[in-house]
Amino acid sequence: MSANWTKDGWRSKPRIQMPDYPDAAALQAVEAQLAKYPPLVFAGETRSLRRALGEVAQGRAFLLQGGDCAESFAEFGADNIRDTFKVLLQMAVVLTFGARVPVVKVGRMAGQFAKPRSAATETQNGVELPSYRGDIVNDLAFTAEARTPDPRRMLQAYTQAAATLNLLRAFSQGGFADLHRVHSWTLGFLEGEGYERYRDMSDRISQALDFMSAAGINSTTSEQISRTDFYTSHEALLLEYEQALTRVDSTSGQTVAGSGHLIWIGDRTRQPDGAHVEFCRGVMNPIGLKCGPSLQPDELIRLIDILNPQNDPGRLTLIGRFGADRIEAHLPALIEAVRREGRAVVWSCDPMHGNTVKSATGYKTRPFERVLEEVRRFFAIHRELGSYPGGVHVEMTGQNVTECTGGVSAVSEKTLSDRYHTACDPRLNAAQSLELAFLLADEIQRSHPGRSEVAAE
Repeated sequence: MSANWTKDGWRSKPRIQMPDYPDAAALQAVEAQLAKYPPLVFAGETRSLRRALGEVAQGRAFLLQGGDCAESFAEFGADNIRDTFKVLLQMAVVLTFGARVPVVKVGRMAGQFAKPRSAATETQNGVELPSYRGDIVNDLAFTAEARTPDPRRMLQAYTQAAATLNLLRAFSQGGFADLHRVHSWTLGFLEGEGYERYRDMSDRISQALDFMSAAGINSTTSEQISRTDFYTSHEALLLEYEQALTRVDSTSGQTVAGSGHLIWIGDRTRQPDGAHVEFCRGVMNPIGLKCGPSLQPDELIRLIDILNPQNDPGRLTLIGRFGADRIEAHLPALIEAVRREGRAVVWSCDPMHGNTVKSATGYKTRPFERVLEEVRRFFAIHRELGSYPGGVHVEMTGQNVTECTGGVSAVSEKTLSDRYHTACDPRLNAAQSLELAFLLADEIQRSHPGRSEVAAE
């Protein structure tokens, strides 16, 4: 734990992007109730993730982080959890084959309920109400009652997160994640038109799995074939919820944020003297830090020193979110500053948030080609500077939504309204997510063409 830190110390710091609850007594009652509940994740799991991310920071693994923009109470269900988990597994198999290194799988799940907003209020038809801040805070319906922050929603978020984690643990350890099963799903995906360019890699994955089976390595002889480690993450935005679920690990005495394995600080809430940085600096969890165009190199080094004073390679993941047209103007200086100061971090790319546009039909969307272009430039910049592009962070779903345009699935501006279900930001659908994984595998192979030979040694 950092020196002079307490779990409620953030309350004396400037708070940004957090709701003002009108009923203080109700808020205190909910916080007290949550403080009695079991943590959602455990210290041993967070230590395992830190070790895995340490491998990413050293260039020996790759981070795949993905899931919902904002989890919904209304759309909560086993099928949605299963489908998103399924696509993440498929993406991980493709990336593992392309990178020739383990893929650390982290879902934006079981806690991604709160969302920052660009304005505190929203106006419709002359009526001004508080902005929707995610289901853990208020409701999307545009009424005064629905938009009033209600602390009791934290209890529903906890219950949903616990149920989600229970199912994810069962899926990851109970045979659902068997490599042969996962690859068979991908083979089915590639049967459609337009996917011919990805079938060569898919065939090579099939051959590798067939060889392993012939050598006696299968789901009955190796747990590594039938099981996988899967972790959860979310933005640590609602600090009353985070503090209430903070616990002290009985074996190590370290303080753990019990709400999720990895928590991140958003681009809007990364003030060095702010409440969110203050809370996150004192917990042992891996921490993510969103890095946008306004972040200057000297400020980044200051934040790294606050959040990772021991320079632990698995502690801090820097998640760039610049936009395809701005990444080259901002990322290189950050990479050079981090390398100059000798800081150990994971570099990850969020190609979603900087590439949001408004379509001619009025829908907020993200063109697939712009998402892909930012990823390509992310890899190219790291290649040029001799740094390791360690991960990707995407908003996606296992559902067949029409929220991002482009890709082989050919979502157009005219078809956005067909299945536009997100309450906040547009997500890649299942087909677009898997297509991105194949294209990412190509980029990884270009960045590390000798990876297979190194791995063989």
